[in-house]
Amino acid sequence: MNKMEETRKNRETVEQKIKELEESKEKLDLKILKLNTERGVEENIREKFGLAKEGENMILVVEEIEPEIVEKKIESSGFWSFLRNLFK
Repeated sequence: MNKMEETRKNRETVEQKIKELEESKEKLDLKILKLNTERGVEENIREKFGLAKEGENMILVVEEIEPEIVEKKIESSGFWSFLRNLFK
């Protein structure tokens, strides 16, 4: 009886894996179809390399450095800071 239950669980696991692989295959097939078009190739290149068309503008978002970190770096640099920190 245990063998039958174990076999049933294994079968369910394998069937679930097959279903996931089929879904993944469908997604990949759609990507392939899209890449077979000029527009699809252009979109892919733009995404991967962050390119813009001529005449378009791009916005680059840069994270701001926290003021505490900058102050600590300034305090920790230099000869006098070294001496002050040496005797703390």
